[in-house]
Amino acid sequence: MPKLMKFMTALSLMLVMLAQPIYAAEKSVKIKVTVVSVKLVQNNHVGNEWLTAAKVNGKEVSAGSSVTLTLKASEAIHLDAYAEEQDKIPEDGEATASVKASSIAKTTNKALTVVVTENRGRYSGNTATWTFTYKLQKLP
Repeated sequence: MPKLMKFMTALSLMLVMLAQPIYAAEKSVKIKVTVVSVKLVQNNHVGNEWLTAAKVNGKEVSAGSSVTLTLKASEAIHLDAYAEEQDKIPEDGEATASVKASSIAKTTNKALTVVVTENRGRYSGNTATWTFTYKLQKLP
């Protein structure tokens, strides 16, 4: 009887294992992200000296430059845009976006708008607006 129990246990374990779905490794995709431009589109007396930063998945990328990412289709590309008016008391603004790698068929453009609000002085409450434009391109 013990041999029969061992056989039945082994057989049931095999059946359970065969019933489990077999997952193929998720295919990776290559995405080239270019920071096309960083433009001050409106400035209502906020300031004249600026620091800007564009990031792709945490890595700083200058305007006109690119970074190539190898991602799983389920992963996202994280875009960050930052602008800071530089004076004694700096004001800043930021914007972020996430784009799922699987949503990029060929080429996609993504624009982030950053608004910086003056917080002191006679122009308090005035704003400056920056547009950061990213190009996301699926590579073969």
